[in-house]
Amino acid sequence: MVMIASDLLGQILRAAAASPDAEVCGLLFGEDGAISAVQPCRNVAAEPVRRFEIDPVALLAAHRAIRAGGPPIVGHYHSHPTGIAVPSSCDAASAVPDGSLWLIAAGGEVRAWRAVADGAVEGRFEAVSLLVT
Repeated sequence: MVMIASDLLGQILRAAAASPDAEVCGLLFGEDGAISAVQPCRNVAAEPVRRFEIDPVALLAAHRAIRAGGPPIVGHYHSHPTGIAVPSSCDAASAVPDGSLWLIAAGGEVRAWRAVADGAVEGRFEAVSLLVT
């Protein structure tokens, strides 16, 4: 189970709703079991309608902030503008089985997933319960 505040979840949902033609993405910060902050990032993928790639400049800045005492990255989020909140085969192909969280927004909902070696979904993800506080 992973906890997230309703205002953070709302931020993700609003960003997804505001971008019906391209995937939005961002970073998740916190501790294992709780997301304490989200950071929207630019999607620099060649095909943002079907894929996402977090802007490397934002990712490097986040890692610098962590070294300076900021909260750790626990995963990221992205949207599926015309799909469902379930990892796609494209997501599975790019996922590293490192236990990181993947929040996917689609159809007005957000669902949580963990990237693992032999997940039940696309061979790469297991579902995670999301507790909204």
